[in-house]
Amino acid sequence: MTAATQTYEEKLQTLSEGSVHQHFDPWIDIDWDNPDYAIHHDDPRWVLPKADALGRSEWYQALPLERQIEIGLWRQANVTKVGLQFENILIRGLMEYVMGLPNGSPEYRYVTHEATEETHHTQMFQEFVNRTGIDVPGGPRYFRALAPFLPLAARPLSIVFFMGVLAGEEPIDHLQKAILREGTDGTVMHPLLTRIMQIHIAEEARHISFAHEYLKRNVPRVGRFQKGVLSVVFPVIMRLLGDAIMVPGKEMTKQVGVPKKVLQETFWDSPEARAMLSDVFYDVRALAEELDLMNPVSRRVWKALKIDGAGARYRSEPVKPSSRKSSDRKPSVRKAA
Repeated sequence: MTAATQTYEEKLQTLSEGSVHQHFDPWIDIDWDNPDYAIHHDDPRWVLPKADALGRSEWYQALPLERQIEIGLWRQANVTKVGLQFENILIRGLMEYVMGLPNGSPEYRYVTHEATEETHHTQMFQEFVNRTGIDVPGGPRYFRALAPFLPLAARPLSIVFFMGVLAGEEPIDHLQKAILREGTDGTVMHPLLTRIMQIHIAEEARHISFAHEYLKRNVPRVGRFQKGVLSVVFPVIMRLLGDAIMVPGKEMTKQVGVPKKVLQETFWDSPEARAMLSDVFYDVRALAEELDLMNPVSRRVWKALKIDGAGARYRSEPVKPSSRKSSDRKPSVRKAA
């Protein structure tokens, strides 16, 4: 039976079985004490790849190698830390969500599988940060201040919560896949970071799939007015949480001396940077089309937030230059993944 013909309950069963038969433990599946995994602050493999918006900037590429390494390692550690913080919020939200599920709910088993995997991810991410020896803050201050309250939305505003789940998972997943693809083109990456990304991508595929399926099941059930509100809320959540994860805060200027002007242009003032920002939400725009959340008003919101464009034809389709054009064009028909 293909995924396209499975019921919601059958898809949850498939995802749960995947969690049983293909899962990772950071203390078993990563050889932390392997000499090849040691982190040295003069290792050129910490130079940021061009898949990273800062790594692609002319300012960064013009720096001496020592500065590129210093900033690159700080950036990788901080992205990992903010990923840890997001997954901490997600775990608490998932636990809040399952507290309201009735006995016999097919969602309970899968959601707790996901929470288990996310817990392992936080262990893996924190261990990496610890081994860098850099005291990075992670997300911006407002994100950290709101962190205790965001999980409380999981029950009363479950659709909005799972939109937020995608807003956190999609940017990190997109960035990590882009970095690994760049590594296949001859770019030398640090093997510890490569292994962490491989594990994270493998398990996040299930987590993103569940969020997609949850929204596809529940958004069509809401009334016309609610759907109109959700159509506008969706892109706002994507941009706000996407920026919280991808855009470094003021600490990057204070700790490693990246000028504010450079950060402002890199995230996301230049045309090339805006194209990268749009690429991050390639899959999500396709989902919005599928959920009938793209309408004249919401399209203007996507455009105003600079995250408009065409949607993917299938999950994880590599972004093509033509897809970066305005979402005002006729949407493509998405195939089942």
